[in-house]
Amino acid sequence: MKLSDFHYDLPQSRIAQHPCAQRDHARMMVLDRRRAHLEHRHFYDFPDFFQKGDVLVINDSKVIPARLSGTKETGSRIELLLLSRHSDSLSIRNAERAESSPVLTGAEETWDVLLKPGKRVRIGTKIFFDDSNQATVIERISEKKWRVSFSTALPFDLFLQRFGKAPLPPYIKRKKEELSRPQDRERYQTIYARHPGSVAAPTAGFHFSEAQFKTLQDRGVAIAPVTLHVGFGTFTPIETEEVEDHVMDAESFSLSPESAERINSARRVIAVGTTSTRVLESAADDQGRVQPMSASSRLFIYPGYRFKRVDALLTNFHLPQSSLFLLVCAFAGKDFIFQAYSAAIQEEYRFYSYGDCMLIF
Repeated sequence: MKLSDFHYDLPQSRIAQHPCAQRDHARMMVLDRRRAHLEHRHFYDFPDFFQKGDVLVINDSKVIPARLSGTKETGSRIELLLLSRHSDSLSIRNAERAESSPVLTGAEETWDVLLKPGKRVRIGTKIFFDDSNQATVIERISEKKWRVSFSTALPFDLFLQRFGKAPLPPYIKRKKEELSRPQDRERYQTIYARHPGSVAAPTAGFHFSEAQFKTLQDRGVAIAPVTLHVGFGTFTPIETEEVEDHVMDAESFSLSPESAERINSARRVIAVGTTSTRVLESAADDQGRVQPMSASSRLFIYPGYRFKRVDALLTNFHLPQSSLFLLVCAFAGKDFIFQAYSAAIQEEYRFYSYGDCMLIF
């Protein structure tokens, strides 16, 4: 299967640079696979499509402020994007002081990161965030990926809260002064995010408001949280000519016994986003029953895949030739999705992370 068969052209003007003013006011294209029919709605209509016994599966992973900006010893600026953590736990420095004083002590953390610009980076390059917080480049992993050791005066999560920014995807191109808007800390996050660990957002969940959850629950729709920490691989282009040759990055996930029970007793299972879909399909057996587990998944879903546990899918509009776009084509059929995307462009839908969405039955 040729990757080039999954290309489409998108005008730059259709890429959403900011979120919708109100979460649940995004546009929503509704696709009926059985009838090959589509209609144009808004996300505030979402509860109208569900009834008692349906189960909504949400990914409650929380995006960490994974984009950092520091200064090298030469004085030049450098940006870091955290990809994956290698420390098993926070390594507290100066333990004696910690035992005798309520003052917060620092941490040692090792992360794989992307560095920009990376051309003049060397093993041993030091990056300073202020006088008390720094990082050292310790290994080159690949052409673009480096391993970095952080030495911070604060516990690492507090260090990120102070110095980190929302890891907006590269297709969000704003003026420099707009790139670090405080609002992105809130809006590049779902309202139900609980467990920190993602470096990219499960964006289908952006559209939900508290009022909508109440409406859904009043109708007897159950909510089943799962957790999959989204890696930067979600933005990594597929580089193989043949779709089948692509290998997904591993992403850790967990599915609790409570959520598994709700899912297995559901009338219909509605996956909120491609990440929830991958958890469900990774945890399902051949009979479609999911098992509670904590594991990692490299599941790559592309046309020809037979879904075991997903009855409906809520998802945003995705990049051409991406693993996310291929998953949606697998769920709804390639021709139908191309028809829907063509209609979305013509109707001036907003695309990608901060854009509009589609509900597929």
